[in-house]
Amino acid sequence: MDIGRRAALAALLAAGLVPSTAARAASGGTVSAGPHPPASLLGSEIRRLPTSRKVVALTFNAAWDEAGIDTVLAELRRRGLPATFFPTGAFADAHPGAVRTIGAAHGLGNHSYSHPYFKDLSTAQRVQEVRRADAAIRTASGTEPLPFFRFPYSATTRASVADVNDLGYAAIEFTADTNGYLGPQGGMSAEAAAERAIDALAPGAIIQMHVGSNGDGIVLDAAALPLIVDAAESEGYTVVDLRDFLVA
Repeated sequence: MDIGRRAALAALLAAGLVPSTAARAASGGTVSAGPHPPASLLGSEIRRLPTSRKVVALTFNAAWDEAGIDTVLAELRRRGLPATFFPTGAFADAHPGAVRTIGAAHGLGNHSYSHPYFKDLSTAQRVQEVRRADAAIRTASGTEPLPFFRFPYSATTRASVADVNDLGYAAIEFTADTNGYLGPQGGMSAEAAAERAIDALAPGAIIQMHVGSNGDGIVLDAAALPLIVDAAESEGYTVVDLRDFLVA
């Protein structure tokens, strides 16, 4: 870690804004108490998993309301499929029951607390966003979150990736976003959302979808999910759990 990041973390620790384990991050260690991501997932943003196998990972961001969550969870349960969800800390605080339900069946990553552009934040502010979200997700879910971070707006920089890596998180982005979150008002349909995911299928592909709506209750990705899975399986792909890429 460079001198600037060391100083920023030291200042946060002195102010009581982060757990004492940040001292390990400041000296080159990690903060995450659970499994750590392997070296293959560190050093840069991950937009495709490091594998040559025909596998695909399904991921969902959660930052708005609870719309579509029950539908998505029911479809995953019906098919016996894994997925990883990336809630914001603000979502976890506002909808703890939903986060607990999700966490009981699937892995939970970290999508920041308030969904800012990380490129506009200092290292100290990034640390606060990640750690505050981690605390909120832990409290809501009652489970150990995964050491996976997804940047708001997928707006990554070399420095911000280094900061989250220093905290013990891999920067898990995506191969393709369905754009289902745009909704019909944004010119999208469930079929169009599914097509974006299907066109991106490749070994290790990571598909980004969203649960929740901006108030209209429409969640196109919930309708697109079975279309995506059917197409992937017809092409010989297996849906893989991101947790399979962790090491103890």
